[in-house]
Amino acid sequence: MEYKEAIRAIKERLNIVDIVRRYVDLKRNGARWVAPCPFHQETKPSFYVNEEQGSFICFGCHASGDIFEFYSKINGLDFSETLAALASEAHVTIDSRGRRGPDAAEARRRREGQDKKQLMLRMYDYAASWFAQALNASSAAECRAYIQKRGLSLEIQQHFALGWADKEWRSLAGALERAGFPLDIATEAGLLAKADTGRRMYDRFRGRLIFPIRSLANQIIAFGGRIIEQKNDEAKYINSSDTPIYKKGEHLYGLAQARRSISAKGQAMLTEGYMDVLTLHQFGYTNAVGVLGTALTQDQVKRLSGFTSNLLMLFDGDGPGRKAALKACEMVLTRGLACRVVLLPDGEDIDSFLRTAGTDAFDRLQDEASDGFSFCMTALRNQSPREAIDWAHGFLKQIALPELATYYISRLATQLQLSEQDLRQGFSDWRQHQGRIASTAGIAPSLQDTAQSRNERQILMFAIRYPDKLDDLRGIGADLALKSPQALRFWAKLQKGVDSVCELDEREKAFWTRCRREDAAPPMDNCERELNALKNYLDSWYLSAQKASVSAALRDRCGKDDFDGDLVYLQALQTTLEQKNEQS
Repeated sequence: MEYKEAIRAIKERLNIVDIVRRYVDLKRNGARWVAPCPFHQETKPSFYVNEEQGSFICFGCHASGDIFEFYSKINGLDFSETLAALASEAHVTIDSRGRRGPDAAEARRRREGQDKKQLMLRMYDYAASWFAQALNASSAAECRAYIQKRGLSLEIQQHFALGWADKEWRSLAGALERAGFPLDIATEAGLLAKADTGRRMYDRFRGRLIFPIRSLANQIIAFGGRIIEQKNDEAKYINSSDTPIYKKGEHLYGLAQARRSISAKGQAMLTEGYMDVLTLHQFGYTNAVGVLGTALTQDQVKRLSGFTSNLLMLFDGDGPGRKAALKACEMVLTRGLACRVVLLPDGEDIDSFLRTAGTDAFDRLQDEASDGFSFCMTALRNQSPREAIDWAHGFLKQIALPELATYYISRLATQLQLSEQDLRQGFSDWRQHQGRIASTAGIAPSLQDTAQSRNERQILMFAIRYPDKLDDLRGIGADLALKSPQALRFWAKLQKGVDSVCELDEREKAFWTRCRREDAAPPMDNCERELNALKNYLDSWYLSAQKASVSAALRDRCGKDDFDGDLVYLQALQTTLEQKNEQS
């Protein structure tokens, strides 16, 4: 089948209720099925599944969509991966027969790529079983002693499927070969490496405690390995390199195991190392994940934001730890998430602190943790004014949402004693520069920041945050200020109430969710103040527009010798200017 036919066939053959039941305890309520939402923290059943329509919606976090949207979101997969998985379940074959030319060639390459990925996944599953069995062998005695020394329970070992990579050069290579796996693909998958001659292949992981890394679909896609017998020329930790099934900067260690706990607790603990994650889980902090031995990336923040908008970040209290914490806060805050920072005492790591001081002391550290923005401000006070200004401008440039920038500009100006006008002007100049670059590159004008687009965003944001105030918005003429087709379509959907969420496209859903989150910036704590500020803004905007309109009309009338008519326009312009002066 071609893609459109395949999608239609999958929806016909698979029941959305059967799919959702794998992850959620659904209860029938009339014509619908209800449950607490799996995508955010709650206890009340705000998650609805409509079996007849094949759709779902959460009235809490506003996640919604069809069977593809649910499967993709719950498993952290992109659409092509979701399509392949559901097609397999529905016994739907997607191919390009009947096509010719480039389309057929592209489809064939895509199928071959998917086949290779499936083969790599089978290899990693086989390798994980091999490593797990090897942990019980006599050659793994030193590794087992290390695990015991670190106090990891058997339950944690099994839950995270820890293993042992033998010191032999071709232990895994021989096993893969005997199992019929092609060694060249195993090398491409990062399980093996080639000798200098390029002919003989050997195990990449040797003499190491193995940490399997799982995708959100619970498939093993990579390994981390810690050396047991330390040698001067060997790294303490090594990780799988990027492959067709694994991109290091996109995944987090332990997220597959922690996802339910993160959703239930409404918070994720973010740390750096494999052992830190295991120790935290053993002590009951089952919402802990690790950044896989690299600095936090935007893709990792984006992946975590699918489960929670609240992060607790754990860092060493030394200089490098503070520097890493500052950089991580930038990434998290500029994406609109909330975070707090725990700095461990000097000389302590998570493992040593929990085992010596205990969970009560660790909980106190969490209670005393500063929020991410306050942490950044404290760190910047120890830097020069020039460095603080540069950081503030760099921070604002990472913000994609103008309404979030407005919120942070005021806070940065107050905390760092900077000119709010200079910060606002600098941000505006940068946005305009980015808009010119986007226009030159042929990017859609909707991505550019114009006065009109800012105006429309402010109106739509208020309408989303306070849906019971739509009449008040109409009363101040807000609906008349919407001009772009996108804004008008969005406004029309908002008039239908909360049930219209199912009709929102991806960009509209993302904007809706950002505006309605409990920790949204600015906070939803004063409707009347926001409405009044919006009214003043619109009044000023309308007067500016009226002034421009009258001035243009006067220019058009030049040379018509209509003194009385010109006088009427001049009086209108004078009234407009007087009103504008009164407001300013």
